[in-house]
Order: sequence, then C-alpha cells, then structure tokens
Amino acid sequence: MKKLTILTLLFCVLQSAFAQSYFEDGLSADWHRQRRDAIREMMPPNSVAVLFNNPVKNRTNDVDYIYHPDTDFYYLTGLREPNAALIIFSEKKMIDGVETDEIIYVQPRDPRSEMWNGKRLGTEGVKDKLGFDLAYVYDDFGKEPAVNFSDFEKVLSFNLGADIESSSSNAPLKNMVKKFKKASGYPMEVSDTQMQLYDMIRATDAANSENVAQMISRFTDRNPEIANDPIIKDFLVADSPEKRMQVKDQMPESKTDIFSLDKMMDVLREVKTEEEIALLASAAKISAIGQIEVMKAAKVGMSEREIQGIHEFIYKRYGAEDLGYPSIVGGGNNGCILHYIENDMKHVNDRLLLMDLGAEWKGYTADVTRTIPVSGQFNPEEKVIYELVLKAQDAGIALCKPGTEFSEISQITRTIIDEGLVELGIIKEGQRHSYYPHGPSHHLGLDVHDRGTRGALKEGVVITVEPGIYIPEGSDCDPKWWGIAVRIEDDILITSKDPVNLSGDAPRKVADIEAMMKIPSVLENWVLPEIH
Repeated sequence: MKKLTILTLLFCVLQSAFAQSYFEDGLSADWHRQRRDAIREMMPPNSVAVLFNNPVKNRTNDVDYIYHPDTDFYYLTGLREPNAALIIFSEKKMIDGVETDEIIYVQPRDPRSEMWNGKRLGTEGVKDKLGFDLAYVYDDFGKEPAVNFSDFEKVLSFNLGADIESSSSNAPLKNMVKKFKKASGYPMEVSDTQMQLYDMIRATDAANSENVAQMISRFTDRNPEIANDPIIKDFLVADSPEKRMQVKDQMPESKTDIFSLDKMMDVLREVKTEEEIALLASAAKISAIGQIEVMKAAKVGMSEREIQGIHEFIYKRYGAEDLGYPSIVGGGNNGCILHYIENDMKHVNDRLLLMDLGAEWKGYTADVTRTIPVSGQFNPEEKVIYELVLKAQDAGIALCKPGTEFSEISQITRTIIDEGLVELGIIKEGQRHSYYPHGPSHHLGLDVHDRGTRGALKEGVVITVEPGIYIPEGSDCDPKWWGIAVRIEDDILITSKDPVNLSGDAPRKVADIEAMMKIPSVLENWVLPEIH
C-alpha cells in the first residue's frame, strides 16, 4: 500500500509537469532553464561552456537512424534537433545589444526540408518554446556577434572527437566544431585523446606523477601512435618526480578544459528532480507491464523475436517513443550472453527465458529484467538458482538508502551468491568464478547507464539492482546446471525512508511468476495468416 501511495504521488507530479510543458516530452522550458542555471553556478568565474548536439548517424546508403539528441544537450535545452550548439557564460555578457548568459545556435527554418523531414523550431521557435533570449542559425556560429574565447579564463567543453560522419546532414555541425576549435585555441593538430593525456599531466603533482605516468604508459601500450608525442614521451622517460614536473612546467598553456564539464554533469544529473522521477516511474511501469503481458503470453515454441515484439508492442501501445537500449531476449543458453541482442532463436524451448528491456518515456529510460520458465513452471535446478538471485537482489535493494556505497551493494550480492553456489556444489569455497561477472547497479535516467558520481547514494538518485547467475553449457560443474541464466533487475528510487521499487509491478517471486503465467493472454486468439 505504501508503494502504491508513493507511485500515485509520482504520477500526480507527472501530470503537473505535463500541464506546465510546452511539449510532449513532459518537461517545461523553465525546467531546462533551471538546469542551465544549475550548471552555471558550478562553473568557475569568467568561464564559458560550449556544447554541441549529437550528429546524425547513417544506417545504410541514404537511410539514417532515427535521430536521438545528446542527453546532456537535451537536459540543458530541451532541443531534439541536430546541428545545434549551446554556449553558456558563467556571468552575463552584452551580446548583440542584449545582456545574456547563454546563446543557442540551431537549424534555420526550411520549408522544403521540413516537408521531407519534419518541422524545425528555428530561431523564433527556440525563443518562444525553449525560452532562449538569443538564438541564431548555425551559419552564424563564429560570426559577429562572435564570442571572443580569449576573454575567458576557462573554456569548458567535452572531448570533441573527429568521428562526426561526413555527410551533408552533418556538415553544419562539423563546421561549427571546426570554428570553435580554431577560435578557442583547441589544438587542431592534436587528437582529443592527446588532449586528455595532457590534462592528466597538467593536473598531477610530484607525489602522484609516477601513478599518472603508469596510467599513461598502459594507454600508450594500446595506442602506439600516441607514444611518439614529444610531451607524452618526455613525461614517460622522466625518471624522477622532479623531471616529470619539469615536463609539466614546459607544457604550453591551454584554456580548454575537457574534464570539468564532464564532472559537473555527473553531479548535476545524478540526483533527479520530481519531474524526472515521475517520468522514470512511467517508463518503469510501462516496462513492468510489458513483462507481465509476456508472462501471460510466453509459450514453448515461440521465437525470441516474437517475445521481443510483444514487449515493444506494449511500449508503443502506451506511446513510448523509443527503447532505452537494444532489447535482450535470451532463451536457454542465450541468456548467458550478457548483451545478447540478436534475439534470433526461432523456437524457445522449455528452459528459462531472460528478458532485459526498457521503454524510453519522454527521454527517460527504464531498465527491467525478468527471468521466467517458458513451460510455466521452474524445474528444481532453475528454482534454486532463481531464488538465490532473488535473495541477493532483496538484500541489495534493502541497502538502497542514503549513504550506502555502490561497493556495499556489490559486496552483499556477491557474498550471498558465492555462499549459495558453494552450498550447491557449483563452486568451491573461495573459488574465483565467472558465474556473476558484472556489477549489480548503475545510475538510471536519460541514459540507461546514466551519469552519476557513483559515490554514496543520495535521496533522489535512481539506480538499478540486478544481480545474476549465468552457467553456460560446458561449465566446470554438474551438467544439470548448464544453460541456466537468471537475472532479476529493478529500478530503485532512493528516498529518505525506504527504497521505492519503480518496476515492482512485474512479479519477482517464483510463485507469483508461475501464477501470472497461468493467466490467459489477450494475444492467444490473435492468429495471423501463414506466409510462404
């Protein structure tokens, strides 16, 4: 009852967010403006931050993937269009006769392009709908009223790779990035990886310089083309902290900072607002309903893709705009492949079926995994492994309170699973094994593996708890365990009181799953014609 009350409150917040929103995304222009204000408060004095939206990605020939904005860019602007740039000033500046602390550059309105590819906001739409005072088209980037980056103590940006696909769709973005690099002093002849290593050298002190040298050495071993960089080479051959500091002191000064903005966004996006929590609750509820309907519909002989399709049909039926990540539907031994996305088994047998899927709702994604017996009933070996994973998950969820470290959740789930595997004779006491090869938790939000500091949990943080056991065929144990793969994953909201399981509508206990699988599915009488 308590869980339902909290979820009801979350949905009330969601409706409130919709009522205030200009868009179908559920977040208002004021909300995005507040996020820009929050990042501005974190910026050092007399600094400027420059962000670019994602490029368009080609799928094949003249067909592109459905566009998805960069989640940091969307978080700060609400814009879901390509070829856009955002400039944020730490303090207000007089630009084009307007006192402002931000500028956005966007695609121009173009009736012909909009006829083919959909409406664009343009500069006036961005001002009206997104609340920006100054908006220009992308061709104006770097022109008057140009931003003089030499006036700032720090120029904050992300690592600007050279991997923007060359196409007419991305030409404006590539042009803006090139102009920014030239105007800001971002070294044109130095790769972004080298920039990262330079910043590591600049940030070190004498006492830690040996550790930094070892880290850089390991990196250059895998990237020999960087090993000949004169600065990096001199730093690595220096045989004392004093000599490494001499190399550091001789490095050219750079105002460009590609680390700080990254860390700021980790902090800012880690704790969710009430509006974000409401959107995540909806995404989790839709995903849980998908799991429920598949429990009813799953039958021996169905294909993995058919089961995937039921999940995704439920998402679309509710209006979810996308998947948070590629769907994982693994029958039998396929469940032992952690990121199995082929989903091409034509006939699932009467073994376990691992289903890891998440709906993306208004930009925010769920991440929910259930493992079910396709026959409708767990066999003895499946049941004991399943209940061991469930015991570990329950213990992990119980720790989801403010102050808990990620490592504590990992430790308790691993201890329970290891002790259980020893008791079952699958491993020996103290034996290292790969039957639980991943961590149990990650942040959740705009990205399925969302930004966060991975520090102590705080109120308003949403994480997953997802222990698992995977025993592939041919494992060094009794063959009766082979092919058993179990993962149970839920989306957990950290509160000042008890944790809230946002995806808890989907049954987790053995008896509840088996009971749900006895309920007839509305799809049972849906027969499609044969094709030949």
